[in-house]
Amino acid sequence: MSDAFQALARVPNACRLLPNIVTGGQPSTADLEAFREAGGGIVLDLRDPMEPRPIDEPATAARLDLDYVVIPVAVGTMTDATLERIHGVLRDAGDRPVFVHCGSGSRVGGALLPFLMLEHGLEEEDAIGQAMRVGLRSADLLEWGLGYARRRSG
Repeated sequence: MSDAFQALARVPNACRLLPNIVTGGQPSTADLEAFREAGGGIVLDLRDPMEPRPIDEPATAARLDLDYVVIPVAVGTMTDATLERIHGVLRDAGDRPVFVHCGSGSRVGGALLPFLMLEHGLEEEDAIGQAMRVGLRSADLLEWGLGYARRRSG
């Protein structure tokens, strides 16, 4: 049995952000099957449910007995409440492997940037570097995550 990151290595922008958090773009059915086989527990989808996708991800996750959580990140949902929900799922996961994804990894990077700073003590520059490694490419998403972290860090 492989680990969660190895199971998801074919996903676009696959990245092991933390020991139990793997990030990336849109997975295939085979990717989710491999994630489950490797002990994966939670799929956190940051895509809007109305976005086109190649698989029926909720049904696939249910069939595989994966917890499937959708917290859409889009222009109208880039709020503190959205970040708090995302970070809550990650905190509550404990040691269970979590796969956090959007279409490409950019929204994932913006959403996890403040998590790295506030929950894991990374300095701003290091957190930005990690968010970019995950796939962050949007200035708006960067400002969203940084703004939240700056307001919370006092």
